[in-house]
Amino acid sequence: MAKTIQVRVDDQLKDSADLLFSSLGLDTSTAVRMFLVACMEAGGIPFPIKRRNGQDIAIREAITRRKAGDRFYSIEECLSDMDDAIAEGATHAAI
Repeated sequence: MAKTIQVRVDDQLKDSADLLFSSLGLDTSTAVRMFLVACMEAGGIPFPIKRRNGQDIAIREAITRRKAGDRFYSIEECLSDMDDAIAEGATHAAI
């Protein structure tokens, strides 16, 4: 038995996607099914999902260094670096 998935998207996105898929010889439902199958085959989203900017990269590098055994010079320096990164827009979700 088939199940129905409903997704709300804005009109412009839907129209653009319909045109794209049509140019590929697909309808949108078939394209979505293909995406779901690709997810199952990949065991996750079949393409990288990431948000990287300078602050995120610096935080990731600091985490990698720490996991490798490197230490910060002091807790104050560590907290100061974290405060600076947060002030520049880094978020926990980006880590």
